[in-house]
Amino acid sequence: MSTENELELKIDAVITWVDGNDLNWQKKINKYLKVKKDFSKKKNLVRYNSIGEIDITIKSILKFAPFIKKIFLVTDDQKPQSFQELQLKAKKLNRELILVDHKIIFKNYEEFLPCFNSCSIGNMLYKIPDLSEKFIIFNDDTFLMRLTKPSDFFYHDFPVLRGKWEKYYENQKLRIFYHKMLKKINKKFKVKSGGFKTFQQTSAKLAGTKNYLRRFHTPVPVRKSTLNNFFKNNNILSDNIKFRFRDEKQFIISSLSEHLEIKNSTFKYRKNRQLTYFRSYKNQYFTKIKLWLFSVNKKKLFMTFQSLEMADKKSFNYIINWIDNRIS
Repeated sequence: MSTENELELKIDAVITWVDGNDLNWQKKINKYLKVKKDFSKKKNLVRYNSIGEIDITIKSILKFAPFIKKIFLVTDDQKPQSFQELQLKAKKLNRELILVDHKIIFKNYEEFLPCFNSCSIGNMLYKIPDLSEKFIIFNDDTFLMRLTKPSDFFYHDFPVLRGKWEKYYENQKLRIFYHKMLKKINKKFKVKSGGFKTFQQTSAKLAGTKNYLRRFHTPVPVRKSTLNNFFKNNNILSDNIKFRFRDEKQFIISSLSEHLEIKNSTFKYRKNRQLTYFRSYKNQYFTKIKLWLFSVNKKKLFMTFQSLEMADKKSFNYIINWIDNRIS
């Protein structure tokens, strides 16, 4: 049963979304790409492809987070086909589903539009008009799959952080040498610069923490005042959002927010990730087992499906049917 304090806690949800199947958006991004993408090829749609995940994300919030009254969907002049239907569903539940265009959050920073960089876009989410002091950032492939309460995200006003404590890796020379050797053995091997781990470490260093919290693929609770205070005293926002595409020098707002709270000891750490994470769908039996384990483990709350469009038809249909039965 929810406590009185939990019922009074105002928390919003924020989701970023792009429809990579949109021909207008494809033309727009190709204007700025040095190497143009042929979007008829499946591999070029992996990061941007839309297969209805946004419907699942919104429906899962409506069903499993009844304390969230406002859901903000951030897009670049796009709207899901089912938006009006979802908006009506939210209204019937006395909730709001609000579309927010990039032009709104990039107000006074319009020179950086159009932007195709999730790191840059994420930096501007705290500027959403009428956004609550406390809000939760969702990726469009991360779903709530069990009933949640405010204290799953904020504990006595402090954000609940989930992740693994790790040390910084300042000296990468050995790792780089190792990758170069692998590249000589296998020509297909690519040495990647940057990456999600690098973004998190850069963000943590900016906040000034000794170690960093390598977070899991779960929704991220954020306090707007934490970011407002930081950017008020650090004139670095423009330098970070100027990149239309990801750059290894960037920080990400989710990790920056978390590590600012860590620095100030204004957080609640939860070791249990409460997450079932999918990144491969090659073994359908293993996929079914993971879904079953989620069903029987009452502590699990979240489910992330990375690149679900890469699943074969049989696995895809099984997963979608399982989800539909869960959120219907």
